[in-house]
Amino acid sequence: MKHVVTALLMAISLAGAVSVAEADTSDRFAMGGWIEKFQPAIDQANASGELFRIRGHCQSNCTLFLGVRNVCVERSARLLFHAGHGRGPNRYVINAGSTQRMLNAYNAKLRQYVVAQGYLTRLEFSTISGARIIDEFGYRECPRGG
Repeated sequence: MKHVVTALLMAISLAGAVSVAEADTSDRFAMGGWIEKFQPAIDQANASGELFRIRGHCQSNCTLFLGVRNVCVERSARLLFHAGHGRGPNRYVINAGSTQRMLNAYNAKLRQYVVAQGYLTRLEFSTISGARIIDEFGYRECPRGG
């Protein structure tokens, strides 16, 4: 019986480790893109409740993952913000709806900061480090090893 309990405890521990190791990440979304690419992943992350890791380079709509309910940010991440914009010939025209969607994904502290700095009033990127996102804006730091 003791061996069965030990084996069961080890299996539970390993399952937990696999769960953290398999947490979804921002990697495939690093360069941004259109909302149709992002919304299913955001919905899936929120539905699963699994940890979602923002790591490395994360620009444009990738920053929408800051709104995932179980998000964490790696200190070494770099998040690049800009105003939402149209497509095709309108790619240089700021789109208020897209910009508001991004703002809605951020916590109040970050939202206030990016508005005050004008980050979402221009199409050029403005960068905030993962360390700063954690330390100044209160996002959770990712556990090591994932």
